[in-house]
Amino acid sequence: MSLGPENTVILTGAGVSAESGLGTFRDAGGLWAKFDPMKLATPEAFAEAPERVLEFYNARRANLVDAKANAAHFALAELEQAWMMAGRGNFGLVTQNIDDLHEQAGSASLLHMHGELLKTRCTACGHLFTDKDPIEHSAPCPKCGETHRLRPHVVWFGEMPIGLDHIYKALEQVDLFIAIGTSGTVYPAAGFVQEARRAGAWTVELSLEPGEVSAVFDETVYGPATEVVPEWVAKKLG
Repeated sequence: MSLGPENTVILTGAGVSAESGLGTFRDAGGLWAKFDPMKLATPEAFAEAPERVLEFYNARRANLVDAKANAAHFALAELEQAWMMAGRGNFGLVTQNIDDLHEQAGSASLLHMHGELLKTRCTACGHLFTDKDPIEHSAPCPKCGETHRLRPHVVWFGEMPIGLDHIYKALEQVDLFIAIGTSGTVYPAAGFVQEARRAGAWTVELSLEPGEVSAVFDETVYGPATEVVPEWVAKKLG
């Protein structure tokens, strides 16, 4: 088994879930080409028109319930399992995606830096709970009972990504950094490859096409995620 360096950080973006039927964001056919993110994905938009924002996220939640993990998700879960069984060191999977497809495939060392669509958060008491049903604005929080305070547990524009301190600490010690299905346009995630290079890591980009920071990577492989990710993992595992 050719597992290579010890400490690994993998970053995944919308491209890894696109073949499961979930929309990307910033390409020509992406969600933000069809909808105005400033009206749907900011705290100000939610304060101004909560029903409109919830309608958008409830539709995405309904779409996600029917989505299934694809070959790329399963390959990454296989890599994690092999890595941990071999005792090769730290393994971290950081995703910009708010879907649960990595969990469906069996990934365990997982951090959702942009939140999770199938979780609901109360802005009154902070209570967080898993919920696949539509979020009703007038519904009471199951913990504190406050109404009109429930929102999807996702990171909106203008809000801080989740777990950044943990991510940067892992990048300080990383030997192998892999970015999969990311556009390289959204910061801070687009800067992770530079952090990894400063730590001396080997950096790999697996994507449908070159992103904004592709020139920074040591190794690049382009094609559909369901093809290039399993092929790269199989090569890595020997």
